[in-house]
Amino acid sequence: MKKVCQQCGVEMKGRIDKRFCSDYCRNAFHNERNRGLNSYIREVNSTLKKNRSILASLNPHGKNKIHKNDLQSQGFNFKYFTSVYRTKAGKVYYFCYDQGYLPLDNDFFALVVKQEYAG
Repeated sequence: MKKVCQQCGVEMKGRIDKRFCSDYCRNAFHNERNRGLNSYIREVNSTLKKNRSILASLNPHGKNKIHKNDLQSQGFNFKYFTSVYRTKAGKVYYFCYDQGYLPLDNDFFALVVKQEYAG
């Protein structure tokens, strides 16, 4: 019985249970199979990284106040964030990793950097 590579169809010699002729074909096969699952995750991660980068660039000193239009003009997407922090006073901060924002009145936002405290 002839064995052929599941990726490229080349005839192979070797072990009975061999499925691919090379590491390249094995990786290509699995990458194609997982492409649909991984593309959504890549898109979300890309958006989160972009959001974090925008916040960091607009907040070089750790605190800043900025208008919503300034965030949107740079491509900030408010649908994506990594965590939410609610204060005892009821304020809600949204974070993209360590960079965060607090919605204020009149479409302004307070930009902050998450502080981790040793305890």
